[in-house]
Formats: sequence, structure tokens, C-alpha cells
Amino acid sequence: MRMSKRTWAALLLTCLTFSTATAQEQKWYDNIKLSGYGMLQYQGLDKEGAEENSFNLRLLRISIDGGYKDFVYKVQFQANGNTASLGASPRVVDLWGEWQPNRHFNVKAGQFKRPFTFENPMHPITQGFMSYSQNVSKLAGFSDRTGEQASNGRDIGVQIQGDFVENANGRSLFHYQIGVFNGQGINMKDGDNRKDIIGGLWVMPVKGMRIGAFGWTGSRDNVAKNRYALSADYVTTSDWTFRTEYVHSQGYGANPDAGDKADGYYALCIAPVKKNKCHVKARYDLYRDQKTWESSKTYYEIGADYLFNKNLQLNVEYARVNERSLHQSYNLIDVELDFRF
Repeated sequence: MRMSKRTWAALLLTCLTFSTATAQEQKWYDNIKLSGYGMLQYQGLDKEGAEENSFNLRLLRISIDGGYKDFVYKVQFQANGNTASLGASPRVVDLWGEWQPNRHFNVKAGQFKRPFTFENPMHPITQGFMSYSQNVSKLAGFSDRTGEQASNGRDIGVQIQGDFVENANGRSLFHYQIGVFNGQGINMKDGDNRKDIIGGLWVMPVKGMRIGAFGWTGSRDNVAKNRYALSADYVTTSDWTFRTEYVHSQGYGANPDAGDKADGYYALCIAPVKKNKCHVKARYDLYRDQKTWESSKTYYEIGADYLFNKNLQLNVEYARVNERSLHQSYNLIDVELDFRF
């Protein structure tokens, strides 16, 4: 049977419509992305009795990210140059999923960053310095005062978060987040069946500025852990960065003789020499393991970075370190080459 030109045209249009609709229908695997980054390091210091002069494979991370409709997920693995212990061996650092029905209410579950301080959730490269500040490292779960294994500021739990109150331009003015966690760090079951509750609330009065407060109460192996943080940061449209945080902790750590209180404070500035290309920077970084000046350790840091492109960055820093408990000061130089893929 012969078909008319009109019939052929209608059939062709139907096929094209079906093909377009099929192509536009999102599949769960359409948005899977494989990425990662590495950090190569040289560090030297002239600390009396503990001199160091070494190249180091600081870390390598590989991530799988994806999403389907209002659900997103992430899996991330890490390896370090030293694989002698759980804290440094190849391991899972992120494994979470998040339901994001709207900007006001999201639910996240799995293993991810604890919602404590502004600096903790930041990317190791973009946080700006050779390492996270001492108070974040010691009191947010990197090399924690409690003695838990190195956990990169992460734990296993469930969290809700969201933004609310928009201005005339639709920009949110407030953010909240609160979660319930094991309190043991990464890849570990709860050790005492008592959960940690961690939360934060901040206001964003102008674009790029945040002023917030955080609270944390819980325990590790039946030892109480109560912490709070006061934080502020401002990233300008002209590529300046200012950030400062104070963290206080109450609760005995791995060394009971150190007492049950500790605190720390840092303030930093990153200034562009050329926007998004080259920066100079400075940071004052203080940590007091017993909340006394006799137990303080202070870094006075200056440095610079250069971005060859968005995937390759060179960082150079000098620090004068003062350890009052050892009654000595010493010099530290850190050079890092960071790459993304």
C-alpha cells in the first residue's frame, strides 16, 4: 500500500518527537562524574631535636558524584604516602546521599563532613593554606584531641539543612544545619551508644559574607565532649578572602593530664595580586591544648600561590612557630603542588 506524503510527514514527526522525549528523559546514570585531585608536598623545619626535610605524597582523592531528580550522592576515596595505619591507609572518606526537595529543607545521610566551623567543610586546596588551622584540626575531627583516628573532619550520621528568608534578589539570608552522629569518626560504629549532636546557624547580610555560631555535644567512649565555635568569613567579588574562627572544647582528651578544656583561634587574609591567578596570604593560628598560655602553639604564616590554570596550582609558605610548652621557636617552609582531574 502506498503512503501519501502527508502520512510520511506525520510518521516522521512522531518519530522525532519520541526520540527527543526519550533523549530528554533523565536516567539515574546520566549525571555520574568521576573526578579527583592530588597534593604533592615538600616541608622542612629546624625544630630542635625534630628537624625535618622531606618530600611527601600528602594525599590523593578520587570521587564519584551523581544525582537523579532531587537526589544527589557522593563516594570519595583517599590514599596517602604512608599506609602504615588506619588513619593513613587507602580508605573511604565520603559515602553519602542527600534528598534536596527545595532550598529550605534537605536531608543528608551517610559519612560526610561534620557541620562544625566554616573551615572544616572547605576543600583542602581552596581553604587557602598548607593545612587546616590548628583549632579545626584538633577540635573538628582531623587529628582530634579525643584521640580518635584521623577522620578528615567527618563522621557517620544524618543531617538536615537549608536556607530561609530571601531578600528582594532571591538571595538567602539565613542558613541552618543540624545532625546526629556516632561520635567515633570515619568508618567506625558507635563505641558507647551515645550520639553526638552538632549544628550551626549563620546569617549572610551581604553577598559573600557569613557570620555564624556552632554547637556540639556528645561523647566518645563515654567521655563527655562539648564544643562551640564562633565564625565569620567574607569572600569579595574582587577575590579577597577574610576568615576568622574561635573554637572552645570542654571534655577530656587522649591525655587526661592535659585537663578538660582547650581552645584555639585563627585569623587570615588572602589578597589577590592578579584576580583568580595569583595571591599573597597571611594567617595567625593559635591553639591551646590546656586553655593556658603555657600550653599554646602559635603559627605566624605568610605565603603565596599561583594558578597555572584551574587544574594546577603552586603554593609556597613560610611560618615562624612558637611552642611555649617546649620553650622554643623554629622555622617551617612548605611547598605544595596541587592538581585536579
